[in-house]
Amino acid sequence: MNDLQGEMDVRKLSKLQSVLLILFLVIVWGINWPLSKYALSFMPPVLFSGVRTLLGGVLLLFVAIPRLGKLNFRATWPIYLVSALVNVVLYYGLQTIGLEYLPSGLFSAIVFLQPVLVGIFSWLWLGESMNGLKIAGLILGFVGVGVICSGAGGLSGHISVAGILLALGSALSWALGTVYVKKKGSRVDPIWLVTLQLMTGGLFMTLLGSGVERWSDISWKPAFIVSLLFISIFVIAMGWLVFYKLIDSGEASKVASYTFLIPLVAILTGTLFLHEPFTVSLLAGLVLIVCSIYFVNRKPHGSGAGLPARTRGQQAQR
Repeated sequence: MNDLQGEMDVRKLSKLQSVLLILFLVIVWGINWPLSKYALSFMPPVLFSGVRTLLGGVLLLFVAIPRLGKLNFRATWPIYLVSALVNVVLYYGLQTIGLEYLPSGLFSAIVFLQPVLVGIFSWLWLGESMNGLKIAGLILGFVGVGVICSGAGGLSGHISVAGILLALGSALSWALGTVYVKKKGSRVDPIWLVTLQLMTGGLFMTLLGSGVERWSDISWKPAFIVSLLFISIFVIAMGWLVFYKLIDSGEASKVASYTFLIPLVAILTGTLFLHEPFTVSLLAGLVLIVCSIYFVNRKPHGSGAGLPARTRGQQAQR
């Protein structure tokens, strides 16, 4: 029991470490949306989805190989396969195609319905607590994203139904992938999990793109190459490692709540570099998001508040 507790303690992060990792994740994943929108003007969407994730996986392979003894592929391959399907093929595939139908800020805002879904799925399947404050926080976060989106000009004019459906599908696949990894991730090495899901999903999307798109349509401009490398290294390879580390060290729904800040970074990036206006709606949305994070992370009074007795008993046995 002491050995098990020691192993669990190693996986915990200090407050400073958590803040720094969350800050890194919010910045690079926020920049990712306008940067990906920009990169799609140089490369077809399916190929772009495949190449950027495959490249990220290959880069991580150099980190994973020294841990080959922890792979245990024969016993755990279904976990790698399911994770690749929901977190790469569906999430990145739907995301990349959908960015061609909607502005990046609006699309990212819809995708970040994901924390709300994670909160619900974590309560249903992981036995995580659900109380009034957390519910209010999740709702406020989603409303804040919607307010930012409406003030960014994304809801004016024609709205693509296909783009909205692709964004919702991307949010759903990411939420399912997050909860699945939280539930099954302890059975696999985290480095190998990220590496194999990126390589498997990336290879599939690259082969699919090679069949439905043309490599000759790619414009290998220096600006595109820099964008592709930044996305592959920082957004995908390092981003997923940081995300899973955060998920592994705390409640999935709480960690996911901070991702409400990512659309804000995406829209602010557009404001600074694409000269989009900073609106009152943007400020109002930021206030709602800050309130959301506070409510989701505030612990209710009393031990096990918000949990049915049966669920608390199940958690005690884990």
